[in-house]
Amino acid sequence: MATRLQFENSCEIGAFSKLTNAYCLTAIGGSENFYSAFEAELADVIPVVKTSIGGTRLVGFLSVGNKNGLLLPHTTTDQELQHLRNSLPDQVVVQRIEEKLSALGNCIACNDHVALAHTDLDKETEELLADVLGVEVFRQTVAGNVLSGSYCALSNRGGLVHPHTSIEDLDELSTLLQVPLVAGTVNRGSEAIAAGMVVNDWTAFCGSDTTATELSVIDSVFMLRGDTQPGDGFDGMRKSLFDSYK
Repeated sequence: MATRLQFENSCEIGAFSKLTNAYCLTAIGGSENFYSAFEAELADVIPVVKTSIGGTRLVGFLSVGNKNGLLLPHTTTDQELQHLRNSLPDQVVVQRIEEKLSALGNCIACNDHVALAHTDLDKETEELLADVLGVEVFRQTVAGNVLSGSYCALSNRGGLVHPHTSIEDLDELSTLLQVPLVAGTVNRGSEAIAAGMVVNDWTAFCGSDTTATELSVIDSVFMLRGDTQPGDGFDGMRKSLFDSYK
C-alpha cells in the first residue's frame, strides 16, 4: 500500500526524494516526519540517506538512479559526492556527469532494466546511463512531453504515466519497458507523476493530496497489494486477473 506524506507544505514529494531497490535519498532540512516515514518503511531493507545536490534540496529532480548506480549533475559538490559514495551500498556506482540538461530526474525515467530519456540528451550521457545504470536507453516522449522523467514513474513491476498518453503510446512504451503501464494522476489530478510520487518494487510514497482512487490505481499497477510479493511480477497480476473472473 502506498504511503501518503508531504515535504514541509509541499505534496511534490518526488522533488525531494529518490527511491530505488537499493537505496533511498531524501532532502536535508525537511521535517523529521518526512524522513521518518521513509525510515519506518525502508530502514530494515535499504539505507535512507539525507543529502543535498548542488546545494539544493531537489534531490529527486536532479538525480537519476537504480539499484546499480546513481548519476548526479555537474553542480554536485565534491563533499556531496563523497557523502553519497560513503553512504550508499558498495555495489552502487555514484558518478557526476557533464550534461547541459542538469535536472536529470526530470529528463530520464528508469527502472533496473530500461531508461526513457529526453530526446536532446548528450550521446555521452546516454552511454553513461547504459554503462553505470546497466539499462537499455530509449529516447522517448511521454504524451508528447520531452521531460519523460517528469511524466512517468517506473518500477520493475509496472509504471504510471501522464493521463493524456494515447493507447498507441501506452502500447509502445509498455513494449519497450516490458512492464504493464497505466495512464493516471497523483495529488488530486496532477499530471506531474514523478513530482508527486516515488516507487520501487515493493513500496511507494505519494503526496498527501493523492486521492483514494489514485492510490488504488498506484497499488494495482505497481502490484503493491499485500497478496503480491517482490518477484511475483506478471504471475501475481495474472493470478489476480483470473481470480476476479472466477
